Amino acid sequence: MEILKKIAETLYDGDERAMPGLVQEAIDAGCDAQEVLDAMMAGMAIVGDEFSRDELYIPEVLCSCHAMMEGSKILKPLLTDQDSKSLGTVILGSVQGDMHDIGKNLVGMMLEGRGLKVIDIGIDVPAEKFVEAAIEHNADIVACSILLTTTMPETPKVVKAFVDAGIRDKVKIMIGGAPITQDFCDRMGCDMFAKDAGGAAALAVKLCEK
Repeated sequence: MEILKKIAETLYDGDERAMPGLVQEAIDAGCDAQEVLDAMMAGMAIVGDEFSRDELYIPEVLCSCHAMMEGSKILKPLLTDQDSKSLGTVILGSVQGDMHDIGKNLVGMMLEGRGLKVIDIGIDVPAEKFVEAAIEHNADIVACSILLTTTMPETPKVVKAFVDAGIRDKVKIMIGGAPITQDFCDRMGCDMFAKDAGGAAALAVKLCEK
């Protein structure tokens, strides 16, 4: 429907004021709430892809994230556990010793915008807390934000904690942040490296769709 296309375009444009009205218009026109959510997620997918290619920048991405949140406020009462599709669950946090949360928060918004359930456990998170949260929420992915070179040694501690808990084969570990590289990810025994929020969301979606 034309209204769904307009919703995706408006989300891409980051027009948070227009989004609630468009979402309500789609519902009033007979669109299923999940259809509307899918249109919003399609818009966020484009935002994530272009952000990863440096065609969009953080302020533009944040506008789209806010538009997503405003539209979601209309949809939440209409989406029940039975008809709302969640691709998977991600535990998100900054590793122990790292107090940064701006990048982590952006990753969380991008993940939610792509249809994933995000459990944000904050900053300065010890390895054991990642494990506890993953078990409690039956998580598919644990995403660790690492913005400081001094906190990079926390990575093997997180991996070891999952091994010691006996659930390493059940949970994928994603890492990202300014000092992180694919080589570091491989050497530490993690599953995925994301260079930015858009890349993290795309990787998580691919993993959960398998």
